[in-house]
Amino acid sequence: MHSEKSMLFVVACALIDADRRVLIAQRPADKNMGGLWEFPGGKLEAGESPEQALIRELREELAIDTQEACLAPLTFASFSYENFHLLMPLYVCRKWQGTPQALEHQALKWVRPQKLRDYAMPPADEPLIAHLCDLL
Repeated sequence: MHSEKSMLFVVACALIDADRRVLIAQRPADKNMGGLWEFPGGKLEAGESPEQALIRELREELAIDTQEACLAPLTFASFSYENFHLLMPLYVCRKWQGTPQALEHQALKWVRPQKLRDYAMPPADEPLIAHLCDLL
Protein backbone atom coordinates (compact mmCIF):
# COMPACT_ATOMS: atom_id res chain seq x y z
CA MET A 1 0.00 0.00 0.00
CA HIS A 2 1.20 3.46 -0.74
CA SER A 3 0.30 6.52 1.26
CA GLU A 4 -1.74 9.25 -0.39
CA LYS A 5 0.40 12.18 -1.38
CA SER A 6 -1.03 15.54 -2.21
CA MET A 7 -0.49 16.85 -5.74
CA LEU A 8 1.29 20.18 -5.97
CA PHE A 9 0.87 21.99 -9.27
CA VAL A 10 3.43 24.73 -9.94
CA VAL A 11 4.60 26.46 -13.08
CA ALA A 12 8.14 27.46 -14.08
CA CYS A 13 9.73 29.63 -16.74
CA ALA A 14 13.02 29.53 -18.61
CA LEU A 15 13.68 33.17 -19.49
CA ILE A 16 16.07 33.19 -22.43
CA ASP A 17 18.04 36.33 -23.30
CA ALA A 18 19.44 37.45 -26.66
CA ASP A 19 22.71 35.59 -25.91
CA ARG A 20 20.76 32.31 -25.46
CA ARG A 21 21.39 32.24 -21.71
CA VAL A 22 18.78 31.05 -19.20
CA LEU A 23 17.89 32.89 -16.00
CA ILE A 24 18.04 30.87 -12.77
CA ALA A 25 17.17 32.11 -9.30
CA GLN A 26 18.59 31.06 -5.93
CA ARG A 27 16.00 30.03 -3.33
CA PRO A 28 16.05 32.02 -0.07
CA ALA A 29 18.12 30.30 2.64
CA ASP A 30 15.16 30.16 5.06
CA LYS A 31 12.84 28.32 2.62
CA ASN A 32 12.52 24.61 1.84
CA MET A 33 15.49 23.62 -0.37
CA GLY A 34 17.07 27.00 0.48
CA GLY A 35 20.18 27.92 -1.47
CA LEU A 36 19.32 25.71 -4.45
CA TRP A 37 18.94 27.26 -7.91
CA GLU A 38 15.62 27.02 -9.77
CA PHE A 39 13.69 28.30 -12.73
CA PRO A 40 11.45 31.22 -11.64
CA GLY A 41 7.76 30.50 -11.12
CA GLY A 42 5.45 29.26 -8.42
CA LYS A 43 2.09 27.91 -7.32
CA LEU A 44 -1.16 28.53 -9.11
CA GLU A 45 -3.83 30.45 -7.26
CA ALA A 46 -7.50 29.46 -7.42
CA GLY A 47 -8.96 30.06 -10.87
CA GLU A 48 -5.63 30.80 -12.59
CA SER A 49 -4.40 29.15 -15.76
CA PRO A 50 -0.73 28.12 -15.77
CA GLU A 51 0.04 31.07 -18.05
CA GLN A 52 -1.77 33.57 -15.82
CA ALA A 53 0.06 32.21 -12.78
CA LEU A 54 3.42 32.51 -14.52
CA ILE A 55 2.78 36.11 -15.61
CA ARG A 56 1.84 36.97 -11.99
CA GLU A 57 4.82 35.10 -10.51
CA LEU A 58 7.31 36.76 -12.90
CA ARG A 59 5.93 40.16 -11.87
CA GLU A 60 6.08 39.32 -8.13
CA GLU A 61 9.48 37.55 -8.15
CA LEU A 62 11.40 39.40 -10.85
CA ALA A 63 9.56 42.71 -11.49
CA ILE A 64 9.12 41.92 -15.19
CA ASP A 65 6.02 41.84 -17.37
CA THR A 66 5.22 39.46 -20.18
CA GLN A 67 2.14 38.29 -22.06
CA GLU A 68 0.56 34.90 -22.61
CA ALA A 69 1.56 34.99 -26.31
CA CYS A 70 5.23 35.18 -25.21
CA LEU A 71 5.05 31.95 -23.17
CA ALA A 72 5.75 28.74 -25.08
CA PRO A 73 5.30 25.39 -23.27
CA LEU A 74 8.47 23.29 -23.62
CA THR A 75 8.19 20.28 -21.29
CA PHE A 76 7.13 19.35 -17.77
CA ALA A 77 8.47 17.71 -14.64
CA SER A 78 6.61 15.04 -12.67
CA PHE A 79 8.48 14.29 -9.47
CA SER A 80 7.56 12.52 -6.25
CA TYR A 81 8.99 14.23 -3.17
CA GLU A 82 8.61 12.64 0.28
CA ASN A 83 5.41 14.50 1.24
CA PHE A 84 3.89 15.48 -2.11
CA HIS A 85 3.96 14.87 -5.85
CA LEU A 86 5.01 17.83 -7.99
CA LEU A 87 3.70 18.50 -11.48
CA MET A 88 5.48 21.44 -13.11
CA PRO A 89 5.14 22.62 -16.71
CA LEU A 90 8.16 24.57 -17.99
CA TYR A 91 7.53 27.46 -20.36
CA VAL A 92 10.09 29.34 -22.43
CA CYS A 93 9.92 33.13 -22.58
CA ARG A 94 12.13 35.25 -24.83
CA LYS A 95 10.21 38.54 -24.65
CA TRP A 96 9.41 40.62 -21.56
CA GLN A 97 9.48 44.20 -20.31
CA GLY A 98 11.79 45.30 -17.50
CA THR A 99 15.06 44.03 -16.08
CA PRO A 100 14.80 40.94 -13.85
CA GLN A 101 15.42 41.76 -10.18
CA ALA A 102 15.73 39.33 -7.25
CA LEU A 103 12.66 40.43 -5.27
CA GLU A 104 12.08 37.04 -3.58
CA HIS A 105 15.35 35.19 -4.27
CA GLN A 106 18.87 35.49 -2.86
CA ALA A 107 20.40 35.94 -6.30
CA LEU A 108 19.79 35.70 -10.06
CA LYS A 109 22.21 34.39 -12.68
CA TRP A 110 22.20 34.19 -16.49
CA VAL A 111 23.69 30.81 -17.42
CA ARG A 112 24.48 29.00 -20.67
CA PRO A 113 22.27 25.88 -20.92
CA GLN A 114 25.29 23.53 -20.92
CA LYS A 115 26.44 25.09 -17.61
CA LEU A 116 23.10 24.66 -15.78
CA ARG A 117 24.27 21.34 -14.28
CA ASP A 118 27.02 23.28 -12.46
CA TYR A 119 24.34 24.69 -10.14
CA ALA A 120 22.63 22.63 -7.42
CA MET A 121 18.92 22.46 -8.27
CA PRO A 122 15.87 20.77 -6.73
CA PRO A 123 15.50 17.20 -8.07
CA ALA A 124 12.38 18.12 -10.09
CA ASP A 125 14.26 20.85 -12.00
CA GLU A 126 17.24 18.74 -13.06
CA PRO A 127 15.51 16.70 -15.85
CA LEU A 128 14.39 19.97 -17.48
CA ILE A 129 17.98 20.95 -18.29
CA ALA A 130 18.32 18.42 -21.15
CA HIS A 131 15.26 19.91 -22.88
CA LEU A 132 16.75 23.42 -22.67
CA CYS A 133 20.09 22.18 -24.03
CA ASP A 134 18.26 20.56 -26.96
CA LEU A 135 16.29 23.75 -27.62
CA LEU A 136 19.29 26.10 -27.47
